[in-house]
Parts: sequence; structure tokens; C-alpha cells
Amino acid sequence: MLKLGFNSAILADFSFEHVVRFAGNHGFSCVEMMCWPADNTDSRRYAGVTHVDVLSLTDKKVAEIKYTLKEAQISISALGYYPNPLDPDPNRSEFYIEHIKEVIRGAAKLGIPVITTFIGRNPAKSIKENLVQFADVWPAIVKVAEENNIKLAIENCPMFFTDDEWPGGKNLAISPAVWDRMFEIIPNPVFGLNYDPSHMIWQMMDEIKPIYAYKDRLHHIHLKDAKLYRDKLDRVGIMANPLEYHSPKLPGLGDVNWRGFFAALTDVRYRGPVVIEVEDKAYEGNVDDVTTAILTSRNYLKQFLG
Repeated sequence: MLKLGFNSAILADFSFEHVVRFAGNHGFSCVEMMCWPADNTDSRRYAGVTHVDVLSLTDKKVAEIKYTLKEAQISISALGYYPNPLDPDPNRSEFYIEHIKEVIRGAAKLGIPVITTFIGRNPAKSIKENLVQFADVWPAIVKVAEENNIKLAIENCPMFFTDDEWPGGKNLAISPAVWDRMFEIIPNPVFGLNYDPSHMIWQMMDEIKPIYAYKDRLHHIHLKDAKLYRDKLDRVGIMANPLEYHSPKLPGLGDVNWRGFFAALTDVRYRGPVVIEVEDKAYEGNVDDVTTAILTSRNYLKQFLG
């Protein structure tokens, strides 16, 4: 019913073929494949990973990818690329926008129905000001998606963790209030969410209600947890950089109500991919730790998936 997968960014040092074989050998149904430009220099954690180079998708390469997937009985849940399309630097913004369009076209070539990404944000400007820029930039991206019959799944991560993202973060799609404005500006149904409950936890919002409220916009789901350290929050307050009072965790090791989460998904008849996103620093020491993180997450989540 629900297709369990994982985000390939955690296996950044391994080839596409290795990632697919790993998924097939360990009971997964799908993988969200990262599609950063092959010459990308983004140094952010989990960024800059290229498992599918959308700029080199010749007919031969497409056939090879499809063969590898078929052999392992694995599908690609989405092609993922998470830059800042509303970057205040117009050259960077244009580059990111154009590559998102290339990822859309690549998904069409491969027969993958969804791409996952960020809206972006100028962190120095207000939400209202960013919505004006969003209304200028994003209709053209959505048009390309519609032309290629591809859904856009926008993750709800604020991209505000450290000083370099201060004060507003680098992704606008942070809350139901903002989503409502986004969907008013662009009502096209191909434009929806890659919903991650963990980001609601540290923003002090309910992580279950959006599943019911936005059931028709759920194009992809991320499975990540977050641990809120109340003693740290009591000391630094919600105005501090968020990593000062919370940490991303494996599913089951944080504060997400997973039983309620999966109950809601089944209530609204969601039938798409549910993809583990590993960003738990406790499991980054070596390859064995990374493997353990993926499989530990799988083992915990299987109780909800049958």
C-alpha cells in the first residue's frame, strides 16, 4: 500500500547501481534519487549528491537506469534537488531554477512522476516580500512540470539551522499559513508537498493535522524525526538558531507521533512513497553507521507498513 524507500543523499559516496542494489537487498520498494548538477560545489550537509545526472540522460543511459531498477525490483520515488531558487544572487537563482527544470525533464524521460525540491527564500526578506518573488518565479517552473506531466513536491523544511541561514531561512514553505498562500497563487494540482513531520516538531506545530488538511497536495512523504531538548529550549528560547534546541533523529528516536502519523496517512488514503531521510549525526561516523541508520529506521517503520 505504502512504498517504503530512503533518500539517496545518505549514500553519497556510492554509485547509483550500489544504491539500487542496497535497496533491493534490504526490503525497500523505492529510492528518492538525488540529482544535483554533477559539477556542483554545494558544501551543505546532504547537498551536492548526484546519483542521477539529468544532463546526461541519453536514450542509452535511460535504458541502463531502467534495467538496473528492474533487476533490483526497485522504483525511483522522485528525483530530488534542493537548492534555493529565490536566492538573492540573481545568477545563482537563475542557475537553480534552470536545473530544477532539467530535473523535471529528466523525470519525464525516466517515467518518474514526481520531483522533490524547495521553494527557496531570501532570508533577509519577510514572508510577504518572498511571496511576491515566489509569484514571479514559480509559475514558469510549474508550467514546465505540467507540460511534462510531473508533480512538484515541495519540502516544508525552513532551512534555518545555523548563522548562515539567519534570520529567515532559505525555504519559504514553512507552515500551513504559507502553503495556503502558495496554493492560492498557484492553484495547479501538480504543485504540492513533500511533507516531512520533523520540521513541525521544532517549530512547535502539530505534525498530524496537515495530512488531513492537505491530503490532495501530498505528492511525496519524508520520514524523519526530531528530538526537542526542552531544557535547552528553556535556556535559549525559540529565537535561537534551531539546532541549539533540537536535533534531527531517526524515526522513533524523536518526538513525532508516528502511530498518529500513519493512521492519518491511511485515513486520507495516501498511496504514494514514504521515504526515510537520514540526517541523524549520531549515525555518520562511518559506512557501517550509515547502513545501520537506514536499516534501524526500516525496522522501526515496518510496524506501520505490514
